[in-house]
Amino acid sequence: MADLNGEVRVEGVYGGVETRTTNAGTNELPVKRGFWSSMKAFWLQKIDWNAKIDWSREIKVELTPYQQKVEDEINEFLHQEITWDGFRKLLTKKV
Repeated sequence: MADLNGEVRVEGVYGGVETRTTNAGTNELPVKRGFWSSMKAFWLQKIDWNAKIDWSREIKVELTPYQQKVEDEINEFLHQEITWDGFRKLLTKKV
């Protein structure tokens, strides 16, 4: 446990750690943050509604060769040309 600028940090604990301060100003034992306290912290966070958004920023996604292959196959499947003759053959195909 390290004290960095008044914050208590515990390594190796998933979800973060809180400490509760008593009336005397001393910290009690650290408490692991639960799911609902994390959800409450997310939903009740302060949002600056006057902040400027930079819409010109680019988002780059890098894929591994396997991910790129799967993405190409999905894209090819979704954009294949569908003809009536091919659809009829699909419906009359013996299984």
